[in-house]
Amino acid sequence: MAPSTAQQWTVEGKEGFESLKFNNSAPIPKLGEHEVLVNFHYASLNYRDLIIPKGQYPFGVKDSVVPGSDGAGTVEAVGSAVTRFKKGDKVLTIFNQGHLAGSITPDAVATGVGGMIDGTLRQYGAYDQQGLVAMPESLDFKQASSLTCAGVTAWNSLFGLPSSALKPGDTLLTQGTGGVSIFGLQFAKAAGARVIATTSSDEKAQILKKLGADHVINYKTDENWGETAKKLSYGGLGVNHIIEVGGPKTMKQSLSAIKTDGVITIIGFLGGMTKDQPGFLEVLMRGCVVRGALVGSRAQFEDMNRCIDANGIKPVIDEKVFGLAELKEAYQYMWDQKHFGKLTVRID
Repeated sequence: MAPSTAQQWTVEGKEGFESLKFNNSAPIPKLGEHEVLVNFHYASLNYRDLIIPKGQYPFGVKDSVVPGSDGAGTVEAVGSAVTRFKKGDKVLTIFNQGHLAGSITPDAVATGVGGMIDGTLRQYGAYDQQGLVAMPESLDFKQASSLTCAGVTAWNSLFGLPSSALKPGDTLLTQGTGGVSIFGLQFAKAAGARVIATTSSDEKAQILKKLGADHVINYKTDENWGETAKKLSYGGLGVNHIIEVGGPKTMKQSLSAIKTDGVITIIGFLGGMTKDQPGFLEVLMRGCVVRGALVGSRAQFEDMNRCIDANGIKPVIDEKVFGLAELKEAYQYMWDQKHFGKLTVRID
């Protein structure tokens, strides 16, 4: 039986990580008839979590929100009308609670967990039964907590446009060693594709090769890594897919690497903003598709989970694990880019 109070974090203001406030005795949410009470065991962090308390997130955030979109836990209790889950089931949150299948809608964009809906950086959370998925059977709670945002975003990037979905023999270009890029590498290799990865160090390059990357380019020493990637692609014609995490500052290189009819999926702006960025004419000249991906749907999440179980894919988790009370330290660790893969928070 759940206690009457529990630990949780909230975002109080936009002054940076000091806006994160810890409550040791927050009330346990009361269940509606269609809701599920989840006892969280692990959460994982995303760049989005870091910029919300800095006031830099471009989507909606409610006052005093519980942060965190990614959480893995056990069903503690269910409402009277719940049919999808039962007590004891292992579940994961979906990022946009209203995005169940198909294209995302404006209404669904306003249902982001850790933004407009209270998130996972707490011991207990209540969610509509439609906003959860069953955990992959082959993963533990720590591994599975990494899937909600980064995993689904990578899956959507590669397979979200059915007419241009990644195929065996295609070439994917990834950027860096963050969660989305590494998931993209793993899913692409499972699909029989080739992967060209970029990174900033020889040490990280060796890890990427162990994960299956066919080629690794150091973008610190090769400023024209886009052209290099194109030369490494099949026939030197360009890569079929790019997961664009850098945004405006790396888009020029991505356009240099892409093949005619290739797909560049923009999923973030880790490189920051700049006025000196490519425009629509460059896209026209390349004859490519440029799209944005706002994570993905519950249906895509479930497809991805089946792939993970079928192929024995194990998420890459940073060796450093923080406790729930150490959340500010975890945010700073990730902000300083000390992590490799997904950074997790243990919730006791």
